Amino acid sequence: MESSLQQPERRLSKKAVRVWVITSILEQFINIAVLGVLYYLDQRFSWPDWVNWILIGLVVLIVLSAVWSIFISPWLTYRHWRYDVNDEFLQLKRGAIREVHHIVPMTKIQSIATKQGPFLRKYGLLTLTIKTLNSEHEIPALPEDTAIDVRNLIARYAKIKEVEE
Repeated sequence: MESSLQQPERRLSKKAVRVWVITSILEQFINIAVLGVLYYLDQRFSWPDWVNWILIGLVVLIVLSAVWSIFISPWLTYRHWRYDVNDEFLQLKRGAIREVHHIVPMTKIQSIATKQGPFLRKYGLLTLTIKTLNSEHEIPALPEDTAIDVRNLIARYAKIKEVEE
């Protein structure tokens, strides 16, 4: 192994931020709907006062969670996510608060797959999932053509054969 590896420099698609914001808005909408149902049940069945205080606490937590997950987290994730591929290693680096830097030897990669949910599809993005014997790593929200190129490059370097079904 080389004594010094270059830091990964490839970035995710900027469209990833939109996808993460939309996903977070949907999650927060579900949280608010559940809380609304609980509040309705509290009023309808005259639950004890302590239940009302718990619901107020949950409202505060949901508001803080919404601010974090909609306005702050997507931008931090985008700014601090990097990856790189060479003939020896796959490097993944992420994290603004707690930085994580994975170096995966190409010889340990067993399979690589692509995932695309409805929001990723709308923005033309794919997520790569790289599996080794003991772990699974993801490169989220790459443009489709870049994701296919990176997938094929990793497969070639790792000598992964396509299985005919």
